[in-house]
Amino acid sequence: MKKVAIIFLFLLLFPLMSYCEIFEDRLKNGLKIIIVEDHSSPVATFQVWYKAGSIDEPEGKSGISHLLEHLMFRGSKRFPNNVFSKIIQSHGGVDNAFTTKDYTVYFQKIAPSNLSICMDLESDRMANLLLKKEDFELEKKIVLEERRQRYEDDPESLILEEVIGIAFKSHPYRRPVIGWTEDIESITFEDVKNYYKQFYCPNNAFIIVGGDIKKEEILKKIKEKFEKIPSCENKIENKILYETKQYGERRIILKRQTYLPMLVMAYKVPAYPNKDSIALEILSSILGEGKSSRLYRKLVNEKSLAVDVGTSNSPLSRDGFLFFVIISIKDKEKIHDVEKLVKEEIERLKTELPSEMEIEKAKNQVEASFLFSQDSVFGYSLILGKFEILDNWKLINQYREDINTLTIQDIQNAAKKYLKEENLTVGVLLPK
Repeated sequence: MKKVAIIFLFLLLFPLMSYCEIFEDRLKNGLKIIIVEDHSSPVATFQVWYKAGSIDEPEGKSGISHLLEHLMFRGSKRFPNNVFSKIIQSHGGVDNAFTTKDYTVYFQKIAPSNLSICMDLESDRMANLLLKKEDFELEKKIVLEERRQRYEDDPESLILEEVIGIAFKSHPYRRPVIGWTEDIESITFEDVKNYYKQFYCPNNAFIIVGGDIKKEEILKKIKEKFEKIPSCENKIENKILYETKQYGERRIILKRQTYLPMLVMAYKVPAYPNKDSIALEILSSILGEGKSSRLYRKLVNEKSLAVDVGTSNSPLSRDGFLFFVIISIKDKEKIHDVEKLVKEEIERLKTELPSEMEIEKAKNQVEASFLFSQDSVFGYSLILGKFEILDNWKLINQYREDINTLTIQDIQNAAKKYLKEENLTVGVLLPK
C-alpha cells in the first residue's frame, strides 16, 4: 500500500518535480534571493518574507507585527493612497499577507510577465513605507475589532489563546499573534515606525520568486530594484529563546456562552530539525487525525462521549511549541471521563508498541500531507520559506528522509519523553 501511495503522489507532483530547479543568491545589502524555476504552467508567485513575527515583539507591545502588516498596504512613496492591491488586481493578479508567531509574509500570484510590477511595489514599501498617523489610528481600531470578533467573541479561539498563555511563562510564544487588547491599545505611532525601521530591511528578509521564469532575468531585475535599499542600521541579534522548567500540570477553566464543552490538552514539544518533532507528527496522526485515529474511534464511535477529536503539532516553528489534543464533548459532566481516557490512550502508546501497519499508515499520512502542500509553485515556495526561516530551505529534502527513517522505538520514545503530566497544560471550556 505504501508503494501505491508514493507512486500516486509522485505522479500527481511529476510536472512540478520535473521542471523545478532552485537557485539562491544574496545581494550586497544582505537580502537573500531564492528562485524556483518551474515551467510546468504559465504562473508565478513573488513572496517577501520578513523575520518578524510575534516572537520578535517588544514586551508589552504584542500585536505590533500584525498591525504593521495592515499598514504595509496603506501606501509607499511611489504608490500612496492604498493602491497596492488595486494595481496587482489590474494586472490580473491576487495579493495578500499573513503574520505568524515566527515571521510575516507578503505575496502575489501573477502572470510571469507582470512580476516586475510586484518588484516595484515590494521594493518601494520595503524602503519607503508611508506611515501616516491617520492610517495608524484607523488600522489600530480595525485590529482591535478583529481581535474582539475572532477571539473575545469566539470561545474556541479564546480557550486556545488562554492555554498557550499559561503553558509558557517566559517564552514569547505565550503572546497571541493578534496581540492582547491592552497591548494593542498601548502601541504608539512611534512604536510602529521604530519596529518597521528595526525589522523591515533587506538583511532581515528574503525573497522567493517561483514559476515559469528564467533565473538570470529575474535576478537582474531584483538587483535593480532591491540592492540599493540600505541594510538595518543596527545589527539584528539572534533572539535568545528560553522557557522556564515546568514542574507540574497547569490548568485553566473558561466559562463562555458556547454550545459544547471543549477539552484542550497541550504538551510542550521541540521543533525541527530535532527528529523528535517528526516522531510527534506520527503520534499526532495515530492519536487524533481522521476518523480511523485511536481517539476518534474511542471517544466518538465506541464511547459516544465526543462529537469531534483533533490533534496537531507544529514542527516547522523557530522554537519548540505545543502538541495539541482538542476534543468537543457532548456533556460537560463527562469532561473528566474524556480526559482520563485520553491519558490512558497516551500511556498505552508508551507501554505497547504500535503495530507496523499502524506506523506505516501514519507515516504515509504525514508524508502525503507534506507532499500535497507542495502541489503548486505557490505552495512549494511557501514550504521552502518555512524551512528557510528555520535555517535553510535545503532542509526540505532532509525532512522527508527523516519521516521514512523513523523507527517504532523512536516514536514510542518521543511519547515517553514529551507526552507526560509535568509537560502538560489543560484548558476546559464550559458553557456559561
